[in-house]
Amino acid sequence: MQPPIPFLNDYGLSPDHGFLPDVLPLEVLPDPYYQKWEAIVANLQALLLSKRLRDVIHDLPIITTSRLRQPAEWRRAYVLLSFMTHAYIWGGDKPEERVPSTISIPFVQVCKHLELPTVATYSGVCLWNFKPIFPDEPIDNLENLSTLATFTGSLDESWFYLVSVAIEARGGATVPLMLDAIAAARDNDSITVTQCLHAFAERLDELGTLLHRMYENCDPHVFYHRIRPFLAGSKNMADAGLPSGVVFDTGRGDERYCQYGGGSNAQSSLIQFFDIVLGVEHRPTGSKKPHSDSLTESEAEGPQAPPSRHNFIHEMRSYMPGPHRRFLEHVSSVANVRDYVESHRLDRALSIAFDACLAMLRSLRDTHIQMVSRYIVVKSRESRSHSRSLSPRAAPNQPPPPFHANAHKTFKKEQNPGGKKLRGTGGTALIPFLKQARDETNEPAVNEWARRVLSNGLADGGRSFPGFTSLDKIGECTDSETEIVGLAGVWRMDDSEGGLCHW
Repeated sequence: MQPPIPFLNDYGLSPDHGFLPDVLPLEVLPDPYYQKWEAIVANLQALLLSKRLRDVIHDLPIITTSRLRQPAEWRRAYVLLSFMTHAYIWGGDKPEERVPSTISIPFVQVCKHLELPTVATYSGVCLWNFKPIFPDEPIDNLENLSTLATFTGSLDESWFYLVSVAIEARGGATVPLMLDAIAAARDNDSITVTQCLHAFAERLDELGTLLHRMYENCDPHVFYHRIRPFLAGSKNMADAGLPSGVVFDTGRGDERYCQYGGGSNAQSSLIQFFDIVLGVEHRPTGSKKPHSDSLTESEAEGPQAPPSRHNFIHEMRSYMPGPHRRFLEHVSSVANVRDYVESHRLDRALSIAFDACLAMLRSLRDTHIQMVSRYIVVKSRESRSHSRSLSPRAAPNQPPPPFHANAHKTFKKEQNPGGKKLRGTGGTALIPFLKQARDETNEPAVNEWARRVLSNGLADGGRSFPGFTSLDKIGECTDSETEIVGLAGVWRMDDSEGGLCHW
């Protein structure tokens, strides 16, 4: 007997907006008992600027979670406490590895209730951290969205979060759509499956357009130097000053160091849902597809990351709210669209619709690789170049600059050029991860010509398949370097480091 297709209500999902809450996030907790939390986050930038934040948090009374009632209140508490925690850890001259009991105790309680780790996740900074400017207008419109909390108070930070919110809202309708496709495949209804795949491909294309809008209001310099440090987790952060991770002081005396990755769009249940329903399988970063007769795109580009013992994408599910994680597990048990299409290869309309979905998802990942290069790799190299140009003898009496996670990593990198790669806030070197994820998106393609097109197999300019053009990656070169075009001309860089905290 086949397992039942999941009902969205069983997992708190919205038929219109997917993994965004079906009730808009609270702007403030209704109980005045939590007013101090609200006041700190409302004045976070001023407290960081005046360097008062840590003292203010130390002086807080221990505020319990006993008065939180509705799910929206627990989510709001999580947003407040995660922002306070990251601001406390990263908001000083050097990172603080011990989080005081005044916020540790309630934060651990809230995270246990929501089935989340004690770190700022994608849910906290994106899914539960927005409001519509006008409630009667759609929330998939970026011009109608505003954030509830930020570390810097900048437009760039708000825009960075809100692009993801708009993508979640615009893509939410694909969840019931593809559940319908699964049901239709069970009923051997090729027409309905094809229609669902057509609509899915069109919506994926719209999400790519939304992702491109990141460049409108999020400046790479501001992101790299001002926003990204606050989003960092405690995993793989030895070079940034947290060699063992962080400790949450709960007053029991048996606390241990914990290490978690920071917010990452790999923690987006929507993106992982896309992979599951299309049958895209992700392997641990650095591992190759078994029994492959041809090189994948990234293999052809150059050396890959060393084999990993874990699958980063699967690990990121532990950073999702419990109901979302269980929904993905349920969908994995019923997903059948790829198998259905493969068993109906002679249905040309069905096969083309399926391959179109893969093409649109791959395009989304291509866009993100280019974004990582622009926001992280270029800025990292600029920082390294700047640090090389400074002479320590030029100003011997100058005080050391305030702590900056990115600058510290750059300094360490200069000391040890052969050292570890810069990591994304999610705790992984994301360029190899992203390239492999992109290549794996191609693998389920049904038609041979589609696999070659998706894998940039038409390197001969289309001579092997007249009528098709080469789909070389914009901005990437065959030697795995990234090409950037600017006012000064063209320069190139390798992809040895970097990682947005997104896909």
